[in-house]
Amino acid sequence: QVQLVESGGGLVQAGGSLRLSCLASGRTFSSYDVGWFRQAPGKEREFVVGIKWNGASPYYADSVKGRFTISRDNAKSTVYLQMNSLKPEDTAVYYCAAGRFTIMTPRIADGMDYWGKGTLVTVSS
Repeated sequence: QVQLVESGGGLVQAGGSLRLSCLASGRTFSSYDVGWFRQAPGKEREFVVGIKWNGASPYYADSVKGRFTISRDNAKSTVYLQMNSLKPEDTAVYYCAAGRFTIMTPRIADGMDYWGKGTLVTVSS
Protein backbone atom coordinates (compact mmCIF):
# COMPACT_ATOMS: atom_id res chain seq x y z
CA GLN A 1 0.00 0.00 0.00
CA VAL A 2 1.19 3.48 -0.89
CA GLN A 3 -0.21 6.74 0.43
CA LEU A 4 0.22 9.88 -1.65
CA VAL A 5 -0.29 13.48 -0.59
CA GLU A 6 -0.13 16.38 -3.03
CA SER A 7 0.70 19.93 -2.01
CA GLY A 8 1.68 23.23 -3.56
CA GLY A 9 -1.54 24.17 -5.29
CA GLY A 10 -2.98 27.64 -5.10
CA LEU A 11 -3.85 30.76 -7.04
CA VAL A 12 -1.37 32.15 -9.54
CA GLN A 13 -1.52 34.67 -12.36
CA ALA A 14 -1.16 33.64 -15.97
CA GLY A 15 2.49 33.43 -16.91
CA GLY A 16 3.51 32.60 -13.39
CA SER A 17 5.00 29.47 -11.90
CA LEU A 18 4.08 26.93 -9.28
CA ARG A 19 5.69 23.76 -7.97
CA LEU A 20 3.59 20.84 -6.87
CA SER A 21 4.88 18.10 -4.60
CA CYS A 22 3.74 14.52 -4.13
CA LEU A 23 4.91 12.92 -0.91
CA ALA A 24 4.70 9.13 -0.72
CA SER A 25 4.69 6.81 2.26
CA GLY A 26 3.80 3.23 3.14
CA ARG A 27 6.06 1.25 0.81
CA THR A 28 9.36 1.47 -1.00
CA PHE A 29 8.80 4.51 -3.15
CA SER A 30 11.74 3.92 -5.45
CA SER A 31 10.01 0.86 -6.91
CA TYR A 32 7.10 2.87 -8.28
CA ASP A 33 6.49 4.77 -11.45
CA VAL A 34 4.64 8.05 -10.88
CA GLY A 35 2.31 10.17 -12.94
CA TRP A 36 0.60 13.53 -12.67
CA PHE A 37 -2.97 13.98 -13.88
CA ARG A 38 -5.47 16.80 -13.75
CA GLN A 39 -9.18 17.34 -13.93
CA ALA A 40 -10.78 20.67 -14.74
CA PRO A 41 -14.37 21.48 -13.73
CA GLY A 42 -16.80 19.72 -16.03
CA LYS A 43 -14.06 17.87 -17.90
CA GLU A 44 -12.58 14.40 -17.87
CA ARG A 45 -9.37 13.60 -16.10
CA GLU A 46 -6.38 13.99 -18.37
CA PHE A 47 -2.81 12.83 -18.36
CA VAL A 48 -0.11 15.41 -17.67
CA VAL A 49 3.21 13.59 -17.30
CA GLY A 50 4.70 10.31 -16.14
CA ILE A 51 8.12 9.16 -14.96
CA LYS A 52 9.65 5.73 -14.38
CA TRP A 53 10.84 4.52 -10.99
CA ASN A 54 14.43 5.36 -11.84
CA GLY A 55 13.66 8.73 -13.40
CA ALA A 56 13.82 7.39 -16.93
CA SER A 57 11.43 8.03 -19.80
CA PRO A 58 9.64 11.19 -18.69
CA TYR A 59 6.63 11.51 -20.96
CA TYR A 60 4.64 14.74 -21.27
CA ALA A 61 1.27 15.58 -22.67
CA ASP A 62 1.53 17.93 -25.63
CA SER A 63 -0.43 20.57 -23.76
CA VAL A 64 2.29 20.99 -21.13
CA LYS A 65 5.44 20.03 -22.99
CA GLY A 66 8.06 22.73 -22.68
CA ARG A 67 6.29 24.36 -19.74
CA PHE A 68 6.09 21.65 -17.08
CA THR A 69 8.93 19.53 -15.73
CA ILE A 70 8.67 16.39 -13.63
CA SER A 71 11.41 15.26 -11.28
CA ARG A 72 11.77 12.89 -8.37
CA ASP A 73 13.86 12.53 -5.26
CA ASN A 74 13.56 8.95 -4.11
CA ALA A 75 15.57 9.66 -0.97
CA LYS A 76 12.78 12.03 0.07
CA SER A 77 10.00 9.87 -1.40
CA THR A 78 8.82 12.91 -3.32
CA VAL A 79 7.93 13.70 -6.91
CA TYR A 80 7.73 17.28 -8.10
CA LEU A 81 5.92 19.03 -10.90
CA GLN A 82 7.42 22.37 -11.83
CA MET A 83 4.82 24.38 -13.71
CA ASN A 84 5.99 27.43 -15.65
CA SER A 85 4.25 29.80 -18.04
CA LEU A 86 0.92 28.86 -16.55
CA LYS A 87 -2.24 29.48 -18.53
CA PRO A 88 -5.86 29.75 -17.41
CA GLU A 89 -6.43 26.46 -19.23
CA ASP A 90 -4.16 24.79 -16.67
CA THR A 91 -6.72 25.41 -13.94
CA ALA A 92 -7.63 22.02 -12.49
CA VAL A 93 -7.29 19.68 -9.57
CA TYR A 94 -3.92 17.99 -9.95
CA TYR A 95 -3.43 14.40 -8.82
CA CYS A 96 -0.36 12.27 -8.42
CA ALA A 97 -0.51 8.52 -8.78
CA ALA A 98 1.85 5.56 -8.44
CA GLY A 99 2.13 2.12 -9.98
CA ARG A 100 4.62 -0.52 -11.01
CA PHE A 101 5.67 -1.60 -14.47
CA THR A 102 3.68 1.13 -16.16
CA ILE A 103 4.01 2.07 -19.81
CA MET A 104 4.87 5.66 -20.57
CA THR A 105 1.96 6.51 -22.83
CA PRO A 106 -1.07 8.78 -22.44
CA ARG A 107 -2.85 5.72 -21.01
CA ILE A 108 -0.46 5.48 -18.08
CA ALA A 109 -3.43 6.00 -15.73
CA ASP A 110 -4.48 2.43 -16.47
CA GLY A 111 -1.40 1.17 -14.66
CA MET A 112 -1.65 3.38 -11.60
CA ASP A 113 -2.68 1.62 -8.40
CA TYR A 114 -2.54 4.44 -5.86
CA TRP A 115 -3.89 7.97 -6.09
CA GLY A 116 -3.67 11.09 -3.99
CA LYS A 117 -6.62 13.31 -3.19
CA GLY A 118 -5.44 16.16 -5.36
CA THR A 119 -4.45 19.79 -5.00
CA LEU A 120 -6.24 22.67 -6.70
CA VAL A 121 -4.39 24.95 -9.09
CA THR A 122 -6.17 28.10 -10.23
CA VAL A 123 -4.61 30.30 -12.90
CA SER A 124 -6.11 33.75 -13.35
CA SER A 125 -5.88 35.82 -16.52
